[in-house]
Amino acid sequence: MLDIGQNIYIVVLWITLSITCLVMLNTFWEPSRRSVHNDVIGWQIAILGTIYAVMIGFMLYAVWNNFQTAETNANNEANDLVNLYRASDGLPQVQRDQMQAFARNYVQSVVTQEWPQMNRDPAGTNNNRYMAQPYVMGMWHVAAHTPANNLAEQANLRQVMVELSSMTEHRRVRLLESRTAMPGILWAVLVMGGVITIAASCLIGSENVPLHFVLIVAISLLVSLALVAIGDIDRPFQGSVHVNPSGFQRAQDTILHPEGNSF
Repeated sequence: MLDIGQNIYIVVLWITLSITCLVMLNTFWEPSRRSVHNDVIGWQIAILGTIYAVMIGFMLYAVWNNFQTAETNANNEANDLVNLYRASDGLPQVQRDQMQAFARNYVQSVVTQEWPQMNRDPAGTNNNRYMAQPYVMGMWHVAAHTPANNLAEQANLRQVMVELSSMTEHRRVRLLESRTAMPGILWAVLVMGGVITIAASCLIGSENVPLHFVLIVAISLLVSLALVAIGDIDRPFQGSVHVNPSGFQRAQDTILHPEGNSF
């Protein structure tokens, strides 16, 4: 959940530390003396690199899959809200006006208050004074006290309850996803794996020192970029890469301007 400047700083720092490691190693253990061990170091680096590449690839896939799941869940919540707004047209006039007013306030609160709060401080979404939770409770109160005097009203009320229940479920999942993160033990494994892989690469004894420096920079750049990408995508609602409220913005436009809108 870092910004772009912090991500660049981490990448530069990682590369600088890798180069420093190679310089210190060349100072205390000359490349010509290490070259006699290249046959042993080579296959060890191949094993370490393969294991670390598998870990990095799996973590990238896992966090990207979670990111897409969070995005889909948020869009489903917005879709349910639109369906709820439209289904409430079949309710008695008083309950219809109340339900649609709550729906308009809800989407407004999510876009202008809740989403920015999730990006800044996900723990702050527990404070309902600044969130959309009161509007959800208001919609449930209206639905629970809506009379159904005939089959048509019963069918409409049933549809409203289905959409409201689905929307509330997606909302709960969204708030939970905004506060979850990859366990620290996994971060320790990824960082230590990167350190070990780069350190092992530095052990190679090469008489072409500039070429060795280029290879270490390339490896450290790749590793740091992968770690930064995992860190950004891991928190789907925070950081420079996050789920946008485009679904709710589209729902807001549909609710406020229903004519000519096919959302």
